[in-house]
Amino acid sequence: MTVARILRMTRRFEATPERVFDAWLNPETARKWLFSSPADEGYAAELDARVGGAWTITARRGGIDYAAGGEYLEIARPCRLVFTFAMLQFSPNSDRITVEIAPSGAGCILTLTQQGVDIAGELRHLPPGIAGGTELGWSEMFDALAATLG
Repeated sequence: MTVARILRMTRRFEATPERVFDAWLNPETARKWLFSSPADEGYAAELDARVGGAWTITARRGGIDYAAGGEYLEIARPCRLVFTFAMLQFSPNSDRITVEIAPSGAGCILTLTQQGVDIAGELRHLPPGIAGGTELGWSEMFDALAATLG
């Protein structure tokens, strides 16, 4: 029997669930943290935030465009967001991202789960307890989200 490997991360934010949830779907807020970097030479986000709607984010770094995109599968403000995620320049596959946000005191707890062929392949090659590139990338984005939310 093969065990599917998934990435699950939990992070506390000192902001309401509504503010954290909306940061995923508002293009002006997303540009400050979602698949962005201080090294970006350009950034564009098209977020059709409805079930069945497409999203695309393109960031230019070092003269190269990196594009991520997918489709929104579930939107239940302010507690759950599910979407597909692909970077077609690296893989033809799509992973599934589930974002769950629960109130916690004056802030909230965000749990991100990424599952699919690509993340399973990355995790399969990592020694136990070692963070891979995807986990490090999400951690950096969550740091930027925390800073954006103030």
